[in-house]
Amino acid sequence: MEVEVDSGEKRLNELGYKQELRREMTLFKTLAISFSTMTLFTGITPLYGSSLLYAGPASLVWGWVVVSFFTWFVGIAMAEICSSFPTTGSLYFWAAHLAGPVWGPLASWCCAWLETIGLIAGIGTQAYAGSQVLQSIILLCTGTNKGGGYFAPRGVFLAMYVGLTVIWAILNTFALEVIAFIDIISIWWQVIGGLVIVIMLPLVALTTQPASYVFGHFQTAPETTGISSKPYAVILSVLVSQYSLYGYDAAAHLTEETKGADKNGPTAILSSIGIISIFGWAYILALTFSIQNFDYLYDPSNETAGAFVPAQILYDAFHGRYHNSIGAIILLFVIWGSFFFGGLSITTSAARVVYALSRDQGIPFSSIWRKLHPKHKVPANAVWLCAAICILLGLPILKLNVVFTAITSICTVGWVGGYAVPIFARMVMDDKNFKAGPFYLGRARRPICLVAVLWICYTCSVFLLPTYYPIKWDTFNYAPIALGACLAIVMLWWLLDARKWFKGPVRNIDSQNGKV
Repeated sequence: MEVEVDSGEKRLNELGYKQELRREMTLFKTLAISFSTMTLFTGITPLYGSSLLYAGPASLVWGWVVVSFFTWFVGIAMAEICSSFPTTGSLYFWAAHLAGPVWGPLASWCCAWLETIGLIAGIGTQAYAGSQVLQSIILLCTGTNKGGGYFAPRGVFLAMYVGLTVIWAILNTFALEVIAFIDIISIWWQVIGGLVIVIMLPLVALTTQPASYVFGHFQTAPETTGISSKPYAVILSVLVSQYSLYGYDAAAHLTEETKGADKNGPTAILSSIGIISIFGWAYILALTFSIQNFDYLYDPSNETAGAFVPAQILYDAFHGRYHNSIGAIILLFVIWGSFFFGGLSITTSAARVVYALSRDQGIPFSSIWRKLHPKHKVPANAVWLCAAICILLGLPILKLNVVFTAITSICTVGWVGGYAVPIFARMVMDDKNFKAGPFYLGRARRPICLVAVLWICYTCSVFLLPTYYPIKWDTFNYAPIALGACLAIVMLWWLLDARKWFKGPVRNIDSQNGKV
């Protein structure tokens, strides 16, 4: 036993858990992991093109501001809960304790499964988008689409997707220190890379769009998307912001490994939202100001085969000024790096949630998934389970065009839906049962939690909408079916069997010395 017990560890012991994971993360490291999960490029880059097409630049630019505003409500509500419960299973543990002894098991069950589904799909989103950037890099390196460059077909694309997933799983099976170190590189990579792109892109572009175009121009594209309703087009154009502005709970997943987690956890959550709101807006503005020819971005015969709008914007800017694509390739590599780091951190988070759920017997064959690697003390089996499911999610790449839409929808609904359970429980619970941490909202909690829950419900519902009309097999958003099937099985299992034995988080300290 150590002489001096960390404040986060003390609170963990009060809650009935003993310290098993190493407590090595400082605030900066936790913030780095949180920031690289919310990644600046990874949310905006893959969905930028489709969002811009739905309703033009103004809707995309102002949509980010609106989404950032509502995201603060969710973040503040979560920071208060995180301050009181610094444990690894985070959201799911919070749901169990806040919902009380009667509803706790069901609340933690729903929350754990939503979060598990969301995080595993999250690995898929990073692998898919990373492969997309790699596809553009290879195309530009081999002589662009017009110059006979190599555009990776579906089979090769799937191989890249699987390759990235497997690399992240291998890295996660080995020492946490390596990942903590990579995450430090990641935060600097995002910050320096982000600043370079945001400042350099509009300077390199031969012409920039006027502010009236970026902040005030609205246009729909019914001939391409099939969507002529303006409100519907605006709703779909804001998806890029809703997809980019979450992931700040990564700080909470690591609280059991963070020093002074009851104070540093909430600080990391709120700092992540602040940094990403400002940086993300700057990135969207840099891309939009630098557009050379709006219609040419989507032309299948352009240099990037019309497949990836940000790559074409970078290419137009650098090729226009320097008559080569080296600058665009370097910046695409910076963006690809952020997908690599993002996928690595999400794999870490997903494995931690699967580990926490299997520690409480909430997954079939729990005893396998909760085994820690004897030497590295990481949940290696849980890591590989996440990787395997993620690879299965990507198999439709061989046939369908909307795999990314579906994986991002499953990821967002699961991940953000998981946030709603503890926030809703916190809103309806009696305040005298809540043991406040250093960050406490007092009377403001009910209105803040209400806005947060309503915003999450709205976000989840818009991600299940069709994104193209007319609806055909290859343009069909299969997320509602995939999610519906998953959640139906999970809830049926609960009704038929799990409610009899699943009690939520299982304590691993015998003395009942904390408030339940």
